[in-house]
Amino acid sequence: MFARRFRLLVAVVIIGVLAWFLLDVLEREVQRAEERSAHMVLSQLRVALVIRGAEVMLSRQGSFEDLEGINPFALVEHQWHNYEGLCAGEKPSAGNWCFQAGERTSKQKETATGPKGWLIYNPGQPITLDKQQVAPGEPLAWKVTTEFADRNGNGTREQEERPTGLKLAPVPLTGEAARTQDAQR
Repeated sequence: MFARRFRLLVAVVIIGVLAWFLLDVLEREVQRAEERSAHMVLSQLRVALVIRGAEVMLSRQGSFEDLEGINPFALVEHQWHNYEGLCAGEKPSAGNWCFQAGERTSKQKETATGPKGWLIYNPGQPITLDKQQVAPGEPLAWKVTTEFADRNGNGTREQEERPTGLKLAPVPLTGEAARTQDAQR
């Protein structure tokens, strides 16, 4: 009788340890999947911006500056399951993207590309994105900006440094993006 109970206890403990190990592996795989998904979305958006920049250069109509702040999701003909469109609140739901339209200024005109703003991604898992470790619920933001030939290497564009294309650059949500969000509320 005691031997049966002991075997049952040992079996339950072994199954418990295996279940604990399995849940840990499953959690790591969910994190990896979300990280890969976010990297894939960023890569596809960056490729779309390169193509759009090449179109602008080849057509010689319009300028890169006119495209700064556009929604890069509009450049890709794909039904994104984790893209919520224009942001309805402060941030999208966990694991999703949205486009936060910025405050209109007098020099900003309505274009065919839609409103100007920045992308926001709200991770649902602790992930590393653009070499930055992010906890769940801490949103990240990117903005379409002009890439330029930085000849002197100082990181700022001077008059003689010509634009070379479009890029998706990370922006802090505590800077201009946060001020514009507060102004819209």
